[in-house]
Amino acid sequence: MFRTLCLLVLGLFVNEALAQTPAKYSFAVVPQYSAVELHKDWAPLIARLSKDTGLVFELKIQTSIPLFEASFLKGEPDFAYMNPYHMVMAKKAQLYVPILRDAKPLTGVLVVRKDGSYKTLKDLNGQKIAFPAPNAFGASLYMRTLLSEVAHIQFAPVYVKTHSNVYRNVIREDVAAGGTVNVALNDEIAEVREQLQILYQTPPVASHPVVAHPRVAASVQKVVAQAFFALTQDAEGRSLLNAIRIPAPVAVSYQVDYLPLEKLQVEKYLIIE
Repeated sequence: MFRTLCLLVLGLFVNEALAQTPAKYSFAVVPQYSAVELHKDWAPLIARLSKDTGLVFELKIQTSIPLFEASFLKGEPDFAYMNPYHMVMAKKAQLYVPILRDAKPLTGVLVVRKDGSYKTLKDLNGQKIAFPAPNAFGASLYMRTLLSEVAHIQFAPVYVKTHSNVYRNVIREDVAAGGTVNVALNDEIAEVREQLQILYQTPPVASHPVVAHPRVAASVQKVVAQAFFALTQDAEGRSLLNAIRIPAPVAVSYQVDYLPLEKLQVEKYLIIE
């Protein structure tokens, strides 16, 4: 009954949105993983959104995080899934607004080899540390800020493009440690996880949001948010949400969830390419 009611309400929003807005929207996804993995995870969900809303969404996957950043800073995607500090950047540059996020907070984690010699943060002083990209928030930007400003560790950052590459660089001992996030580490295969241990965790922050450009009508933004929420009501929908790491979508507020990130003073560690 509840699912039927959700779909009826969603249908009312869809009819209103279709009556006054274009039918095709771009949907960009931050490239935390390889393009192949992202397409496998996101393409079925985008197809389901199109089916449930009557709108057409075009999935956009850049080959690197810097290219993704350049795109949203120019206001190119209509919708996007991005990291928490990207939300701050997108708000300042283009007035993007968050429409939903997963209920579980994001935690950055620093991993080392389980059988290695690095047991404390001080052991990492003067060493190389791998990160997926300069502005990957929990894994890199926030982590580098805390290591430098709070732990007072001097280190050489090495940017290796993906979380999976971080783990493999640590395992091969090309670097002493690697920055990642809880969700990505939990996604990794057991063979890799079993060789790593967590040395440090950041304080939790609001997780990656789905955002909309302000040119997208408020009615369409509401349609998309309601479509995500309705996915929790059936098995296929829950599977799609699990695949994109938003198993429990909730409504979001920039002022409550992301404005506090402006006070973390991570700007000096931003690298815009």
